[in-house]
Amino acid sequence: MHVIARKILNEFSNSYPQSRKPLDSWWTICNKNSFFNFVELKKTFGTVDLIDNCLVFNIGGGKYRLVVRVNFSAQRMGIKYILRHEEYEKLDLKGDPRCR
Repeated sequence: MHVIARKILNEFSNSYPQSRKPLDSWWTICNKNSFFNFVELKKTFGTVDLIDNCLVFNIGGGKYRLVVRVNFSAQRMGIKYILRHEEYEKLDLKGDPRCR
């Protein structure tokens, strides 16, 4: 799967160094695998949630949330948000245009 916007992850991990290792791990797993639907992805990332057209990954034991939009047929993920858990709690993805 091709993950778009690695730069966003790098910038975030520069601000929050504890996130670097788990974000790098997530990146490696996604780039080395093909996922053709949400069920397959959920087998690898058991805590991932689907909200509208976005996937929400718990990163770093739940300290951070990574929100991506995925196109399974094109094998692409676009990073929409990477947030600390507290910031994510304030976000309403159901009404967010990035997830429609």
